[in-house]
Amino acid sequence: MDPALLREREAFKKRAMATPTVEKKAKLERAPPSLSSDDSKRKMRPPTAPKLDASTYKTMSGSSQYRFGVLAKIVKFMRTRHQDGDDHPLSIEDILDETNQLDIGQSVKNWLAGEALSNNPKIEVSPCGQKFSFKPVYKIKDGKTLMRLLKQHDLKGLGGILLEDVQESLPHCEKVLKNRAAEILFIIRPIDKKKILFYNDRTANFLVDDEFQKLWRSATVDAMDDAKIDEYLEKQGIRSMQDHGLKKPVPKRKKAASKKRQFKKPRDNEHLADVLETYEDNTLTQKGVMPT
Repeated sequence: MDPALLREREAFKKRAMATPTVEKKAKLERAPPSLSSDDSKRKMRPPTAPKLDASTYKTMSGSSQYRFGVLAKIVKFMRTRHQDGDDHPLSIEDILDETNQLDIGQSVKNWLAGEALSNNPKIEVSPCGQKFSFKPVYKIKDGKTLMRLLKQHDLKGLGGILLEDVQESLPHCEKVLKNRAAEILFIIRPIDKKKILFYNDRTANFLVDDEFQKLWRSATVDAMDDAKIDEYLEKQGIRSMQDHGLKKPVPKRKKAASKKRQFKKPRDNEHLADVLETYEDNTLTQKGVMPT
């Protein structure tokens, strides 16, 4: 190649490298199509959920949480009503009216009347099956029935009764307990700090010697169970504790029906009946008695 052309080519490269240039995009990006005002407004608005009124919400089938909320409100109302002394049964319409829940759906109402209230342990159904009342732990109405219940527990060795069960079962409980305070013993259970009611049997009151009290308090049996206490007493020769406590009823065995004994006649010498008759005839003949 001509050396002159080569020199011109090199000089052109140097000038091109020394001169700054800005490259332009070969193709322009296409602009997005213009949106109309209506379309832009539609896209800008967030989707809205359908409005729910309180009436439409409660007329729906309802979730389990809503149903059990209605049931819990009814049970609480029935308990408060029983504690105030109102124990006559109410229909489902009366209950919903008293609890301000008349706007519930028909499906929830059918569930309450046919299943929920009937199977609830705190609700008692009337014999007609259409009315409901509160079912307390104990059937006590006044101070007399309370003292009768405490005496029965004391005689049978069943222990005491929880105060919260009495408060739930007995109408006007605080007033009754205040009037019967001298006949009732209150003991706090150390496990859960709940109060237990016992019958105050004054016939069992007696004076205990101070020396015996010291011996009693010095004996610690907290870490011993009943089996270890029985073993210790047996080693000491004390067996009187075996006769105390509740006795399990022993089932009685039915006696078999006794059959009447039939006395059978002896069967001896039956095969010699003819011989004996002949012998008797011969004996009578020899004695001078002629047979007829």
